[in-house]
Amino acid sequence: MKLSVIAAGRLKPGPEKSLADDYLTRAQGLGRKCGISRIGVTEFNESQASSAAARMTEEGRLIAGTLPPKAFTIVLDERGKALPSEAFAELLRRHLDGGTGDMAFLIGGPDGHAPETRETAGLILSFGPMTWPHRLIRVMLFEQLYRAVTIIAGHPYHRA
Repeated sequence: MKLSVIAAGRLKPGPEKSLADDYLTRAQGLGRKCGISRIGVTEFNESQASSAAARMTEEGRLIAGTLPPKAFTIVLDERGKALPSEAFAELLRRHLDGGTGDMAFLIGGPDGHAPETRETAGLILSFGPMTWPHRLIRVMLFEQLYRAVTIIAGHPYHRA
C-alpha cells in the first residue's frame, strides 16, 4: 500500500520539519516490512483567496487534483473521530490486509477543509478537540504512522 500526505501549506525548515522528517524516515523504513511501499508528501501553498470559503474551495480542488485514484482518504480535522493508537494501527492493518492500494491523509489550510473534501472522506480523523498548528499536525501524523507500523510489526516502541 502507498500512503500519501497531502497538505495545504509548506513545512519550512526548523525544528518541526526536522522532527517530521525523522518520524517520516522511521515510518518509511519499518513500513516497508509491513507492506507500506511508500509514504509520499505533497504540499502546496495555502490559498490567498479573499474569503475563507474561497480559500477552502481552492485548496480542496488542489487536494482533489493530487489524490491518487481510488485512494481511501482520511481528512484530519479537530471535529473528526479520535482514535487510540492501537485502533489507528488496526485501521492501517485492515487496509493492508484488504488490499487497499492507496491511502491519503489530507491536511487542510488554516480555514479547514472544503465541505466536498469532508463529505467524500473515508474517515475524518481528529488528534483531539483542540486546534493544532499545521506544523505540529504533520509531526503528530508522522509519529502516529511510525507508531502504527511498530504496532503492526510487533516492535517495542509502543508500550500501552
